[in-house]
Amino acid sequence: MPFADHPVRRVTAAEGIRPSTYWPHTIPAVRQVLTDGLDLAPGVTFLVGENGSGKSTLVEGIAVAYGMSPEGGSTGARLTTRATESPLAGELQLTRGVGAKRAGFFLRAETMHGFYTYLEENPKEYGPPDPVFHEMSHGESFLTLISSRFDRRGFYCLDEPESALSFSSSLAVVGVLNQLAESGSQVLCATHSPVIAALPGARILEVGDWGLRESAWDDLELVQNWRAYLRQPEQYLRHVL
Repeated sequence: MPFADHPVRRVTAAEGIRPSTYWPHTIPAVRQVLTDGLDLAPGVTFLVGENGSGKSTLVEGIAVAYGMSPEGGSTGARLTTRATESPLAGELQLTRGVGAKRAGFFLRAETMHGFYTYLEENPKEYGPPDPVFHEMSHGESFLTLISSRFDRRGFYCLDEPESALSFSSSLAVVGVLNQLAESGSQVLCATHSPVIAALPGARILEVGDWGLRESAWDDLELVQNWRAYLRQPEQYLRHVL
């Protein structure tokens, strides 16, 4: 039986929204999406780029426009501690897939501590209870959450999931993302990890001063820099030590 259309087919500016001279419209990648739109393919799409390039701003804006909490969680979670999100979500329009599931989850690394508290204060009404994430190590809690909560077909947005993960745990996340894609889910992930971005079959968009451009894993500046550093770390360290 074929899967229904994927959850988000296209991201464009909402009616009446035009790029301005104010942040976050000044970020080239955001400006490109507002001007030209962005088609999201089925399966996994990675946004890869330097800090400040706009990849997290885009993932957050698209996740919130889809109906997820800006501080993370599923489409039903409403966690708010301090509003720090950009206004971008209200300026975006999503073209949704016909018949696609509306389930989703937004994993935002910087707010996960608050999300674990939210889960403790709002336990599940059905199914097995969540583990006590606060009693786990940082990386163990991330991996357990991803393994236990990414279990329904839907739209999954991840903002730098590798921030708490070891090499082996990052490989485990690659396996989870692959399973999501094979089950008909759609994933949008901002990452600095060459391990996670190496998922076969994923679409990679490199984010930078140019905006967004499709790239092969081998051609990513991220991958080239890591290869060069691991080959001769002293060439980099002599400039900072």
